[in-house]
Amino acid sequence: MPFSSFELHPDLLRGVKELGFTRPTPIQNDAIPPAMAGRDVLAAAVTGSGKSAAFLLPILHRLIGKKRGTTRALILTPTRELAAQIDEHLRDLAIHTPLSGAAVYGGVGMGPQEHAFRSGVDVLVATPGRLLDHFQYSYAKIEGLEILVIDEADRMLDMGFLPDIRRVLRHLPAKRQTLFFSATLPPAIVKLSQEMLKNPAMIAIERKAAPASGITQSVFPVSQELKSALLETLLARGEIQNAIVFTRTKHRANRLFEQLERRKIKVARIHGNRSQVQRTEALAGFKLGKYRILVATDIAARGIDVEALSHVVNFDVPNVPEDYIHRVGRTARAEMTGDAITFVAPDEETDLRAIERAISKRLPRVTVPDFDYKQKPTERLEIPIQERIAAIRARKSEDRARSAAKAARKAGGPPARGQGAAAAPISRRPSSPPHRPAGPSHRPAGGPRGPVRSDRPSGSGTARPGAARRRRP
Repeated sequence: MPFSSFELHPDLLRGVKELGFTRPTPIQNDAIPPAMAGRDVLAAAVTGSGKSAAFLLPILHRLIGKKRGTTRALILTPTRELAAQIDEHLRDLAIHTPLSGAAVYGGVGMGPQEHAFRSGVDVLVATPGRLLDHFQYSYAKIEGLEILVIDEADRMLDMGFLPDIRRVLRHLPAKRQTLFFSATLPPAIVKLSQEMLKNPAMIAIERKAAPASGITQSVFPVSQELKSALLETLLARGEIQNAIVFTRTKHRANRLFEQLERRKIKVARIHGNRSQVQRTEALAGFKLGKYRILVATDIAARGIDVEALSHVVNFDVPNVPEDYIHRVGRTARAEMTGDAITFVAPDEETDLRAIERAISKRLPRVTVPDFDYKQKPTERLEIPIQERIAAIRARKSEDRARSAAKAARKAGGPPARGQGAAAAPISRRPSSPPHRPAGPSHRPAGGPRGPVRSDRPSGSGTARPGAARRRRP
């Protein structure tokens, strides 16, 4: 069935054709007709299935020709990267239309986002935390909203955004069309969907989540200490052209990044402790081929669309099977092919068996020829937390000593007796301006001057089984 069978506006069909879309994916085929008819939709859709177009095309079709100047559609997503990607996809699909969109997320200034509210862009793509920041101000009113999309609902639950979503709903008109997409449907998500949706079209609710058919999956048994060496071997042999490499923690991502960089491998990293500018540059550089490897935590496991990605490497086995499905879904997107490699240490076998049960498939084990599995590692990947804390304290002590010595030189004498080399001299002037509490009452009436909060939730939602063991990306 071609896209023309949906009777989409001709200007949208031009955009679809220029993007190279020839026929709808299953989720698009099932979700677009009821969405275009104005029905609420509840859809179970895994990453890489084409669900962004499944809700964007009906939204754009409905808004074409309508009076502009007010926001008509809102798309809520769990991460900044996904918000930026959906906004980019929207612009590509709407390139031949007058429709406009804007992304609203944390880590960047609020000024341009405030302008989007005031100008009334047609579609807002937002993370819940930053959207609530804007809702503190009078300019952030969207009474004319007609369509709400909740994307990656189960990921929002995992990240603790459920309370924030409920607060967002209080600012929206009750009469609206709601499109609800989630890869899995745990009880808390089912309950939320029942509260939000009216007689929804049920799409693929009984379909079991599984990796795309074009993904070749394999397992590489290896000790924790030799994972880095094995990855470097595969890269040196040219068996991996480009890859997203997923680690369990931000610390392990940093350490692996440093090791690969020392080996002159073009590598970038992305995780929750990186600034938004750094995260954007890393992802953009990887997409453009500037970097061969992108080391990431699960912040990049959903919704990040990298064209022609050859490999996904699970450097660490995820402890939630759904995360495995979303990680490997970064490759073989849009019905292409790709490889998913998982490094499995002996202590990760239990998590691997859970993944294999979830996908109803035993993954083949692979041994790399000529790789010395008994070699001694040249350096540690992970440094114990006690050593890291001690190193931080030592650096701070050295910094204080240098500051004291510098102040003493300026004053023309040694540090005061009894203070010690690490103590800073008493200053007659404060080192920083007096603290002024933040909040709307201390800001100009016209709106905020800068970021208020991050995209992290203010409260904690109900977590799925296994989520308590996971670290925030």
